[in-house]
Amino acid sequence: MAKARKSITLRNSMQGYRYLSPAIISIAILSVLPMLYTIFIAFTNYTLKNQNYGYGTASGWKMVGLYQFQQVLVGPLKSEFFPLLGWTLIFTIVSTLGAFAIGLIFAMALSDKNMKEAFIYKGLLVIPWALPGAITIISFKGLFNSQYGAINSILMQFHLINDPVLWLTTPMAARVAVIIVNLWLGFPYMMNICIGALTAIPDAYYEAANIDGASRWQKFKKITLPSLASVSYPLLISNFAFNFNNFNAAYLLTEGGPAKSGSSFAGWTDIIGSATFKMSVDKGNFGLGAAMSILLFIIIGTLSLINMKISGQFKEVEN
Repeated sequence: MAKARKSITLRNSMQGYRYLSPAIISIAILSVLPMLYTIFIAFTNYTLKNQNYGYGTASGWKMVGLYQFQQVLVGPLKSEFFPLLGWTLIFTIVSTLGAFAIGLIFAMALSDKNMKEAFIYKGLLVIPWALPGAITIISFKGLFNSQYGAINSILMQFHLINDPVLWLTTPMAARVAVIIVNLWLGFPYMMNICIGALTAIPDAYYEAANIDGASRWQKFKKITLPSLASVSYPLLISNFAFNFNNFNAAYLLTEGGPAKSGSSFAGWTDIIGSATFKMSVDKGNFGLGAAMSILLFIIIGTLSLINMKISGQFKEVEN
C-alpha cells in the first residue's frame, strides 16, 4: 500500500515537471545559457578584431582572468567608470522617487470622491504608459530640439527663458531632459499602483481623523503613507532596479551624448547599461562589455538587497 502511494506521488511529481518543462527549457535557453556565456566572455580578451582568428592563436582571443575587471575598477577606465556609476545612481534615485511622488500626487487627486471626471483623467494620464516607450522617447527628441522644438517655444512664449535651451547638446540640460522623459514614462505605473492602494484604505480611518481634528498633512503622514508602505516598498525596489539598468531613455534620446572630453566610450547622459552596450557593440570589445555587465548585475543586486533589508522585506510575517 505504501509502495503504491509512493508510486502515485512520484508519478504526479513527474507530471508536474512535464508541465513545467517548456518554461524551464525556455528560461535555460534565453536566460541561463546567455548568462553563463557572458561570464565566460568576461574572463577573455574577446573582441571584434580577434574573434575570427580562433582561441589561443597568436592573433586570436585567450583567457585573461580578472584583467577586464581590473581595467574597470583599478585600471585606466576607473576614472570613467566611477563618475558613470555616480550619474547612474543620481538618475536612478531621481527617476524612482520622482515618478513615485508624481504618481502619488495624481493618485490622491483622482481618488477624491468629489471628482466626477476622475475616470477621464485616469484614461488620459495612462497614455504615456500605454504607448511604446521607444516612440515616446523619439517624440521627445523632437520636442527638445533647440531650433524648432515645442518645449523651447512654450517656455519662450511664457517668458520663462530668453534664448533657446540646447537640451540635447549641453551636458546639464541633456541630463535634465533624460530625467524628464524617464519621469514621464514612469509615473503612470506608479499612479495606478497608488490608486489601488489608496482605494484599499478604509474610510473609517479618515473619518476618525476628521473627528479628532487632524489636518490634511497629519492624515497623509499618519494614515496614507503607512498604509501605502506595504505596497510602495516592493514597488520602489523593483523600479529602482529597472531604472538602474534603463537603457532606453539615455540611448534613444541623446545616444549617451553629448560627448564627454577624455572619455573613450561614455557620454554625459550615458548610464552603465548604455555604456556597456556601446563598449560591446560600438567599440567591439565584448570581453570588457561582458565584465561591465557583470559588475552592473552585482551593483543592482547589492543595492536591491540593501534596500530590502532597510525596508524590512526579509522580516517574517507574524501570524
